[in-house]
Amino acid sequence: MTDTSFGMLKGAQRGNWIKLRTITFLRWGAIIGQLSAIFVAQELFNLQLELSLCLLVISVSVVGNLVAVFIFPESKRLTENENLLMVLFDLLQLALLLYLTGGLHNPFSILILGPVTVSASALSLRSTVFMGITAILVVTLLAEFHLPLRTEEGFVMRIPDTFVFGNWIAIVIAIVFMGIYSRRVTVEMHAMSDALQATYMALSREQKLTDIGGVVAAAAHELGTPLATIKLASGELIEDLEGRPELQEDARLIREQADRCRDILHSMGQIGKDDLHMRQAPLTAVLLEAAEPHTGRGKTIHFQEISGHNTPASQPSILRRPEIIHGLRNLIQNGVDFADANVWVEADWNDDTVWVRIMDDGKGYPPHLIGRIGDPFMRRRRSASDSATRPEYEGMGLGLFIAKTLLERSGAELSFANGRDPHLSRTAQPEKCGAVVEVTWPRSKIDAKGGENAVPIGKNRPLEI
Repeated sequence: MTDTSFGMLKGAQRGNWIKLRTITFLRWGAIIGQLSAIFVAQELFNLQLELSLCLLVISVSVVGNLVAVFIFPESKRLTENENLLMVLFDLLQLALLLYLTGGLHNPFSILILGPVTVSASALSLRSTVFMGITAILVVTLLAEFHLPLRTEEGFVMRIPDTFVFGNWIAIVIAIVFMGIYSRRVTVEMHAMSDALQATYMALSREQKLTDIGGVVAAAAHELGTPLATIKLASGELIEDLEGRPELQEDARLIREQADRCRDILHSMGQIGKDDLHMRQAPLTAVLLEAAEPHTGRGKTIHFQEISGHNTPASQPSILRRPEIIHGLRNLIQNGVDFADANVWVEADWNDDTVWVRIMDDGKGYPPHLIGRIGDPFMRRRRSASDSATRPEYEGMGLGLFIAKTLLERSGAELSFANGRDPHLSRTAQPEKCGAVVEVTWPRSKIDAKGGENAVPIGKNRPLEI
């Protein structure tokens, strides 16, 4: 299982990603919009506004932007607190402008939602709650305290109190709903981003291990001949130095060390080979390779080929891609972690499809989570029961997501279920009553000999590391 416990960036950390340039650019847009609205109301509709005060409020934003542009570099990234202050400033500036132009009688009062939505999308939960509460207080005050809008003749433009109350209710509900909605979507996007990053890290690590194995195997092959020559020459020296025991002992030491180098290179060469023929393997061989790290963890892993029309000769030779091996390994690990004593790995195939089923005799998946299996699930901390069940691993709960993502990249479809029959007692349950995962490939996707990704037969290519 690849360690995915790297630095997941969340909440306040992600609040540090926003550049000052982005905030100032958005604020320039707001300034242009506010100036346009004021002059249209003044010139086109002849509304009597407190123009000097309105321009003073807008000029505060202009000054703030100019200070940010000339003092700080364009690449400056704001901290979480700095971003909160910037968004809070925009909210209060807008509130003051609404106070001067009719409060909730002004249709532009809906723009109060803007800073709250930005906070929910970019800042931490604490900052978002603070912004939401502040926005609700601002809207409540604007409903009662504001300067009226007056026409050229001096008439006050106002809507009935019922509509004012309705606007207040609508804006408050929109603040709460948009805040929660934006926050939920953003958190899910960040979770998916973190999970995909972990997946790519796992795949990259697996690929590097495969490449390193190829280098080691190639070195073992290339060094085999000179080591054999050293061993042969040392053997001849041992015979020629029969009457000189001190030199003969040195020759024996040379032969022993040559044998030791051969054994070391042989054991290292078991990791892998950069050979076109090693890029494919029978289906059962790939399953054995995927399960190998978990065979000594106290659970029995049974490998089965479904009987019937299949014969050993018809077994497909599939691609030995890192994503396939790592994905299957994660699924087998999950079965071993939660099985009581046994895990079954079944292989089945026909001319069009290849199936792999992984089952165990544990408690199975929680029924309420089956529909969500495969989604990234970030656990902040492990419970005591988790630590007792899976003491070897400190992962982030991403195992099934990584497996699903990697296998789907190879063209597979995954389905999850429980083998337990809810209508039977525990003693009457079938042997394979735990979690069931079925991985299905179109044979053309992973067949190494006849599919669309068939491995070419020819001269081996040199490794590129």
